[in-house]
Amino acid sequence: QVQLVESGGGLVQPGGSLRLSCAASGIIFSQNVMGWYRQTPGKQRELVAAITTGGSTNYADSVKGRFTISRDNAKNTVYLQMNGLKPEDTAVYYCNAHRTTVFGHTSDAWGRGTLVTVSS
Repeated sequence: QVQLVESGGGLVQPGGSLRLSCAASGIIFSQNVMGWYRQTPGKQRELVAAITTGGSTNYADSVKGRFTISRDNAKNTVYLQMNGLKPEDTAVYYCNAHRTTVFGHTSDAWGRGTLVTVSS
């Protein structure tokens, strides 16, 4: 029922750009905080960027100024525009939908990930 599908990953040279997309279904998209996480072998999955239901954004220090997260509620899609890519940005990028309900109930949905490789 709930499904998040990432797309847009690939191979790009340092300094290049890439745009990731995440199409969501089975959730009330407009009521979810959407986020992009990334993970490499031997490291914890880390938050890259998040966007609230109201459109406020937050970024990891490592990507601030280079990445931009946005959402299109009409299309149930969240995007991550990645500019000025560095080799250390190489990772599997995951889409996350998070919702907090009254009295502490939370829900999280994850996509299967899309691989971004930054290499010359």
